[in-house]
Amino acid sequence: MTDLDIAVSQLVGHSICLCKDGSFFTDDGRGISPMMRLIAEEKDLAGYSAADVIVGKAAAMLFVKAGIVCVFGKTVSRSGLDYLTEHSIPCTYETLTASIINRQGTGICPMEDAVLEISDCEAGYTALKRRMEELRRLH
Repeated sequence: MTDLDIAVSQLVGHSICLCKDGSFFTDDGRGISPMMRLIAEEKDLAGYSAADVIVGKAAAMLFVKAGIVCVFGKTVSRSGLDYLTEHSIPCTYETLTASIINRQGTGICPMEDAVLEISDCEAGYTALKRRMEELRRLH
């Protein structure tokens, strides 16, 4: 089994699974919060494969920033797939969707909106941190 196969098999019941050299770990955090936390903790994720429930452009940018080499998403947005493809990261999925919607189902996900016009993953990470802080203050 490849690292991606292992990550996909272990995704059940979790929001994300990362695997490298046969060793894996899962997280149950919502949205992009697991990747944001791992990056903030400076965890070395270079060379890992990732299986995630939802992969939009925001998640794709974090995968690129972290050095993820292969991605599977249960649901992947067109912009997420395009971003991974532009960065030579293979991505497979169950469902391809036009965009990732917010939890209320009323519009685009606020994380996706934050990186809509950004192409650099470092600038994307900064914009995502700022948006998460804004949302925390509102709730």
